[in-house]
Amino acid sequence: MSDIMKLKEATGAGVLDCKKALDETNGDYEKAVALLREKGKAKALKKGNSDRITAEGVVGSYIHMGGKIGVLVEINCETDFAQKSDKFNQLVKDVAMHIAAANPKYVNASEVPAEVLEHEKEILKKQAMEEGKPAAIAERMVEGRIKKYYQDYCLMDQPFVKDGSKTIADVVNETVAFVGEKITIRRFVRYEMGEGIEKPQEDFAAEVSKTIAAK
Repeated sequence: MSDIMKLKEATGAGVLDCKKALDETNGDYEKAVALLREKGKAKALKKGNSDRITAEGVVGSYIHMGGKIGVLVEINCETDFAQKSDKFNQLVKDVAMHIAAANPKYVNASEVPAEVLEHEKEILKKQAMEEGKPAAIAERMVEGRIKKYYQDYCLMDQPFVKDGSKTIADVVNETVAFVGEKITIRRFVRYEMGEGIEKPQEDFAAEVSKTIAAK
């Protein structure tokens, strides 16, 4: 029973699901955790792709370095029950902090304007051709490198600053699996002190990342 309760706390799964996972893995705790997380991700993906309406939620904020960087992010869920949960509110805090550090431009790849994407592809194709690659190979290289572009600029594709083995999409899906509701990051805005003003530049984002890593 102690293993079951430990597993429940680690994954957010129900008692019966935890017992079943331990039975299926012959009592191997680590394998049981992995099994439940994979099942949770599958459920989360199904909920995340559903047409269920997310009209509740929170506008979270994060201020860093005495007001040098500020973030507002709107994250939606289905009910006020989920909205008030510790797990959901931790997600909001983590995402706001991540945005301060990683400085994404878009929530997901579908928000990247077509003209921006085409311009980026042209640059990447030119780079590949200058490396002496044949046209067909250059095209394939562009597709691979555009994924890196998404990782750099699209919030959902970025590696989570507190755990680089996960993307923000993974972190959201883990919370979906835990609270049992669809969750969407709707929009965000990030302000950086002096942005757009010509002056010596300070790398505030790097400082935020350094602070998070030290916690």
